[in-house]
Amino acid sequence: MKIICIGRNYSEHAKELNNEVPSEPVIFLKPKSALLLPEKPVYYPEFTDDLQYECEVVVKISKNGKFIQEKFARKYYNDVSVGIDFTARDLQQKLKSKGLPWELAKAFDSSAAVGKFVTLAPDANVQQMNFELKLNDITVQQGNTADMLFGVNKIIEYVSKFFTLNIGDLIYTGTPAGVGPVAVYDKLTGFLNGEQLLEVDIR
Repeated sequence: MKIICIGRNYSEHAKELNNEVPSEPVIFLKPKSALLLPEKPVYYPEFTDDLQYECEVVVKISKNGKFIQEKFARKYYNDVSVGIDFTARDLQQKLKSKGLPWELAKAFDSSAAVGKFVTLAPDANVQQMNFELKLNDITVQQGNTADMLFGVNKIIEYVSKFFTLNIGDLIYTGTPAGVGPVAVYDKLTGFLNGEQLLEVDIR
């Protein structure tokens, strides 16, 4: 399985990190070893002093496909959840300043937390979903998928031009504004349409 991540997919998040708002999806990958399953803690990595959360809606691919047209993309996923793209922000800035790839800051072990998946109703609009992240019971991020620069179906069309999508692949669809640091003993909880699907402890 692949973990496909979309960067800068909410304009306010791009702006808060002083990044340009992209004209096409920004793609990066995480390996399978990055996946943090529900109820597992994150151990603060020794290579960063600025571990940050980025809450995202996550889509699970349910059908193999390549060169998928946007109008047919909905047939390729049924389940959604919320996840956290953990980022070593200081390491990312160092790599970006040298024009190097981000993987060391984005794709390390346990950097892709994911919650319990829920099945979309046939008439559900994936572009009208509210999601929220709480840090120690205080809301730090709120978003709605309507605000994506590139919607889920457009993302699937774009990504499938380059990578064959396989059953079980996960697409992290981008984070809204409000990203920030975590510390040891923090607790993160993620919600989709008001339902808690994710809980992560930092150790």
